[in-house]
Amino acid sequence: MRILPITVLPKLPERLEALIGLSRNLWFAWNMSAVQLFRRISSDLWETSGHNPVKMLGQLDQARVEELLNDEGFLDHLDKVSEEFDHYMSVAPAYSHKLDKPADYKVAYLSAEYGLAECLQIYSGGLGVLSGDHLKSASDLRVPLVACGLFYKEGYFQQYLNIEGWQQEKYPDVNFYELPAEQLRDESGEPKSISVKIEDRDVTVHIWRVQVGRVPLYLMDTNVPSNSEEDRGITKQLYGGDRETRIKQEIVLGIGGVRMLKALGIEPAAYHMNEGHSAFAGLERIRQLLDQGISYDQAFEFVRVSNIFTTHTPVPAGNDSFEPELMKRFIAQYADAIGLNFDDLLSLGRIDPSDNSELFGMTVIALKMAVWSNGVSRLHGHVARDMWKKMWPEIPHDDLSIKPLTNGVHIPSWISNEMSQLYDRYLGPRWHEDPDSEKVWARASTIPDTQLWRTHVRRRERLVAFSRERLAAQLKRQGSAHVDIAVARGILNSEALTIGFARRFATYKRAVLFFSDLDRLDKLMNDPDRPVQMIIAGKAHPKDDQGKEFIKKIVEITRDPRFRHSVVFIENYDMNVARYLVSGVDVWLNNPRRPLEACGTSGMKASANGALNFSILDGWWDEAYDGKNGWAIGSREVYDDEDYQDEMDALAIYELLEKEIVPMFYNRGPDRLPSEWIERMKHNLKTVCPEFNAHRMVEDYMVNFYDKAAKANQALSADSFAELKKLESSLTRAQENWEKVKVLNFTTNADKQVHVYDELSVRAEVDLAGLKPEDVNVEVIFGRLNPHGEIKEQKTVDITSNGEANGSTIFEGSFDCSVTGRMGIALRVTPSAEGLVNPGHLNLIKWG
Repeated sequence: MRILPITVLPKLPERLEALIGLSRNLWFAWNMSAVQLFRRISSDLWETSGHNPVKMLGQLDQARVEELLNDEGFLDHLDKVSEEFDHYMSVAPAYSHKLDKPADYKVAYLSAEYGLAECLQIYSGGLGVLSGDHLKSASDLRVPLVACGLFYKEGYFQQYLNIEGWQQEKYPDVNFYELPAEQLRDESGEPKSISVKIEDRDVTVHIWRVQVGRVPLYLMDTNVPSNSEEDRGITKQLYGGDRETRIKQEIVLGIGGVRMLKALGIEPAAYHMNEGHSAFAGLERIRQLLDQGISYDQAFEFVRVSNIFTTHTPVPAGNDSFEPELMKRFIAQYADAIGLNFDDLLSLGRIDPSDNSELFGMTVIALKMAVWSNGVSRLHGHVARDMWKKMWPEIPHDDLSIKPLTNGVHIPSWISNEMSQLYDRYLGPRWHEDPDSEKVWARASTIPDTQLWRTHVRRRERLVAFSRERLAAQLKRQGSAHVDIAVARGILNSEALTIGFARRFATYKRAVLFFSDLDRLDKLMNDPDRPVQMIIAGKAHPKDDQGKEFIKKIVEITRDPRFRHSVVFIENYDMNVARYLVSGVDVWLNNPRRPLEACGTSGMKASANGALNFSILDGWWDEAYDGKNGWAIGSREVYDDEDYQDEMDALAIYELLEKEIVPMFYNRGPDRLPSEWIERMKHNLKTVCPEFNAHRMVEDYMVNFYDKAAKANQALSADSFAELKKLESSLTRAQENWEKVKVLNFTTNADKQVHVYDELSVRAEVDLAGLKPEDVNVEVIFGRLNPHGEIKEQKTVDITSNGEANGSTIFEGSFDCSVTGRMGIALRVTPSAEGLVNPGHLNLIKWG
């Protein structure tokens, strides 16, 4: 039977047509007025559609349409939301905050997953939700971002538990045409496409666009009839399949992403690789530059100065690497395309290029091909420099180019409607336009205690009701007895201290740590006067059996009569479950094994809703905790014995709960309010929200990375790449002569002891081996010595050439000694050239 596929779109009367536009822009996902509008159409359809307005409108019957046309209140609501949306999307000046001039360029953002809305299942966890929040804040701020990703036919797995509590996975078949996504077509109506080479095959890739407010997200889809079944499955599942599937997905994301933007006529001035999955983008960028007559060395430097790379995990399993045999099958042809020897290409992905046994690392090549790189918290920046310092052995740890830039959350996406309305009243009706303002959040002090607490209590009540319904549905699906289902509808206590724990069940996150001593926990949680309860959610990777064992153990504890009413595990953790949890719990627990939590953002979402964090000092909490805005588990201790570490951290959890957290929560005044707790809630809002939000994060990327990378691109590409060719010539000259460059002598006028504010003069004799003084940068590094004899808190001073002596060049300079203590002075010589952004990447350094 021959079937002709057609797409049938919903059609509404002219008076309701604005609903179509609203449904097809994910702006609705972070605007409560739009969500309430869709709920008003049909709350049942809104829920059964998975909060998908496109699917919901397609299922709307004519009778309900007629009712809406005669509902003046609904029509007024529609007009108000439409006007708000039109105003948001209206043309406005380009982004210019903290920049020398408005941004006149595009930035490409590449990520393997995006958590944007419940109905768009192209995310697995924190990385995807972070990417989604990045796009939303970029839209709010009018940052000139264009995003690229993959459109997964089955997305990430849906979790359900069998009767024994063992995680099972199912992959629902997603109908793209029922989603807020548009397939791009050419003038003849055919799908727009590009192709990428997979082994000896040309794989066709179709392009879809998801509009995220003002930011377009282009998604690539290989489920095309002309492709083989194997190739159609490349974009089948997020993080599914084997190593071959992973490398093929990363070819499509990186190489295909760059080709797609070119096919769409988009020429970004900077590329942001969010994690190493998209690192192959650099190869395609080089290939396209070669087509313009640029040499490989010139193209490599150009790509490097206009690439930004963010690494998200210190866990080795989170940094993709591939065997040389796999690389030869799938990537060797791309080496040929850029005229690079395959072994030289492999060396780009190796910490030690001479080690032929080392796997090809996606993080390694990304770091080598991006001058601008960062970790996702202050602590993670330090850890990442430790992880990758062998790539630049001559550079001191603190000088490595991996900088800290802490993640943030898009607050309007994660706070409850009730809390949002409270903020409207006391922070100002437009607080969400400036969520990184300390002045805005300082107004949290003006919120009356009674209103803040009652709002929070209502959210806890909603969470309890939601948990009861979810658990009852879980038990019903498992075929549990009616009596057990009835019990589930009465679990939890809407007035009890409620702890939330929800995240990916990677073992280092220690999901079972809280349950280390069940007898002690029994006394704590079942105190009739001061009850405590816990709601847990999270998924283990399908291949992570130890993570699944953690889930099974927790489910067994929920069936223990001592905890049956106070511990709940909610299956199929997603954005909807997360929103209920972060807006309803009193305490957000996070107990990873330090320092393996790169950042973690769920606690930021809980903070924005007034919940208090109770966490190991790891990731973002290591820099956010101030002693009054939540609680810290331990004091940054790291033990070699992991079992002992777990024991100590579990003891700290119980001690703090018993002696401080539970008493503070239940210490009520005559007005029945926990005044000390509420004061801590307000302090939490004032200290966490202005700093740990995605607006601040995106602005930091814009100022520190995007604008600098784009300007480097523009400067080097001007006049047919004249400056780039000049830069490459200078670097070639430096590389050819660098082995012979020597620091012959380095002296200072200082005795071994000097006084504070004394002026120190320095003099260096350098054999430049044929280079000119302007070809090098000579710096004095001065700072406090740590116990290991390393210079910390360093100050860098450039010194300049001052003639020649005995065939060497003299460099001299001076600086003030402005601090006291044990200090060190060192001399560093690096190449210098117009347009050279970071000489450290060249690994060309001489020390005096």
